[in-house]
Amino acid sequence: MNKSNESRRFTVTAALPYANGPLHIGHIAGCYLPADIYVRYLRRTGADVLFICGSDEHGVPITLRAEQEGTSPREVVDRYHGILKEAFSALNISFDYYHRTSSELHHHTARDFFLQLIEKGELTVHTTEEFYDESVGRFLADRYIVGTCPTCGYENAYGDQCEKCGRSLSPAELIHPRSRLSGSIPVRRPTRHWYMDLGRHQDTWLKSWILSKTEFWKSNVLGQCLSWMGEGDNHLRPRAVTRDLDWGVPVPAHLEGSQGKVLYVWFEAPIGYISATKAFFEEVRLGHIAKPPWVSGSRWEDYWKMEGQSKLVHFIGKDNIVFHCLIFPAMLKAAGDYILPWQVPANEFLNLEGQKISTSRNYAVWVHEYLSEMPGRVDELRYVLAAGMPEQRDNNFVWKYDGTDNTTDSYQARVNKELVANLGNFINRVVMLTHKFFDAKIPDPGPNQFPERQLEVKATVHAIGEALEQFRFRDALGSLMKLSAWGNRFLQIHEPWKIIHTQNERAAAVLYEAAQLAVALGMLCEPFMPNTSEKICRMLGVQKRDWRWDTIAQHELVPPGIQIPAPAILFRKVEDHEIIPQIQKLQAMQNPDIMDKKPSSSPSPTSSGHHFISIEEFKKLRLIVARILKAERIPKADKLLKLTLDIGDDQRTVLSGIAEHYGPEEVEGRLVVLVENLAPRIMRGFESQGMILMADGPEGRPVFIEPTGPTKPGSPVS
Repeated sequence: MNKSNESRRFTVTAALPYANGPLHIGHIAGCYLPADIYVRYLRRTGADVLFICGSDEHGVPITLRAEQEGTSPREVVDRYHGILKEAFSALNISFDYYHRTSSELHHHTARDFFLQLIEKGELTVHTTEEFYDESVGRFLADRYIVGTCPTCGYENAYGDQCEKCGRSLSPAELIHPRSRLSGSIPVRRPTRHWYMDLGRHQDTWLKSWILSKTEFWKSNVLGQCLSWMGEGDNHLRPRAVTRDLDWGVPVPAHLEGSQGKVLYVWFEAPIGYISATKAFFEEVRLGHIAKPPWVSGSRWEDYWKMEGQSKLVHFIGKDNIVFHCLIFPAMLKAAGDYILPWQVPANEFLNLEGQKISTSRNYAVWVHEYLSEMPGRVDELRYVLAAGMPEQRDNNFVWKYDGTDNTTDSYQARVNKELVANLGNFINRVVMLTHKFFDAKIPDPGPNQFPERQLEVKATVHAIGEALEQFRFRDALGSLMKLSAWGNRFLQIHEPWKIIHTQNERAAAVLYEAAQLAVALGMLCEPFMPNTSEKICRMLGVQKRDWRWDTIAQHELVPPGIQIPAPAILFRKVEDHEIIPQIQKLQAMQNPDIMDKKPSSSPSPTSSGHHFISIEEFKKLRLIVARILKAERIPKADKLLKLTLDIGDDQRTVLSGIAEHYGPEEVEGRLVVLVENLAPRIMRGFESQGMILMADGPEGRPVFIEPTGPTKPGSPVS
């Protein structure tokens, strides 16, 4: 554990959620929970830390929602800002300040930032032709244009992406484009916008700065950054910072050509972190809020402009990596005086019952619904999401445990087998035994000594701290649960209930040590499960108080003679009847009639996370040995490598999603196993003619399945 936290200052941000819909568990696992865990830990180390967030209240998704509902953008953002704040509060996401980008302070801050870049010569004006709807008299943002996807032929692809095949698009690529506002065919009209030349920053400092993070940033973050900064088409290009809209931060009126233009949301939204910090200190100055003890600075500049004294940490999902690692740093550097991100520990995506979470299909576990339908289980959700956090690769949330290995990390199994049977069981045993044999008072250990307890706690405090400082949240939580399991073994080995009448002093010492361990577990729980932390400490007679991370391993956390309250249940088992309705809701998104059917008693593919096939079905697969002759990166596709394969009497082209983990030079010449009769699929304009078999390796890196004996391309695998 790095003890230098005591003299460090941190500005910690969590991605601004769009105020056009509620939160789902993917948002929480990907961004907000890891940020909260990290911040709670830092506070306990004595670090000076400010935790900032706010609602992102501009952009096309807001205006589309307003038009769908027949209301105004202001009414939409006011409603969802409240919903988002309430959900964060209920989940104990402990922001120091939660702001909103529709505030006048944010508008003022964003406009000043924009003007500062103009003064420094960082922005230039260019005229381009954009789509214009003559029937409504307005330019069309990408999402206001639909047409036929040139890749898969889907007739309702958006101007920025086809939701059917996933290809990124521009409006000009659509076949038969039409306006979503009127259904008419748009025309091209010239319009002037301000641009920032990101490529110039890439060539002068940005790429070398990213490369300096090689040993420090997560591989998934670095891989995506470097894929955006290649050569040719992958070289960063000038990007418009304004657009033609009537909802957003208006371009300053004194500038020529500003009428009808707002700051592009990608540009002004991250400035929301700065405006939120300003708002926090203004509210403190006015006496509207109290400054928490872990915030020692007195000005917003202390957290944004103190190079070498403050560290900026962005918590985001992988879809925001390019904005927080390339674009926002370029903006900060261009403006001057600002610190650049120290860490951007972006997570991958959380899937749901084997499928991608989809807000458009309502296929999600919505936080506000969970809180209503699973009352009193806030920490259970925090625990399950932390234990399965998608740190290096996409992960899967499954509701039900069906007795198979595929569902041992399901919500039900995590709660029942880990929280109830491990942590909850240990705490309950300590409290029950203390009540039964020592009149509900922490016993005096006398001369008996069990130094191993303090050694275990000290090792765990160090392991959790080290893991959290390296953003390995799953490892940190695993260390906590290992200590709890050690506590259960400690009681089982010494059996105080058996020796209480013959070796009373030894039994007292055992329970004294167990009580100290229980309090230590309560303190260590705090970053992950704050409600549980408070309950455990209260159950062991420890009042809520200030404590430091480095004091958890001290010899005595609760003195002998302290009266403890009556036993209480720490966690409840999750029964089938509680989660079957949750599974049915998800199934209903796939089949509207599913709610009329009774759930099967046998595991379903949705609830169990797997599906059995017959040997006849398996025999339909044709697996052969192939050799990779050539590997190429695909422009603007950060995950894909285009592989040319020798299959004996022919060659095949296969697109493989391994580019984040392997470069072309690492894979050329390898023997691999190919699914040879997989139906061809168009991806990024190329036809992929099969699939390479891979296995999960350490830290999420895929590993090739390779023949170990002599063989040649084209040989069947059986």
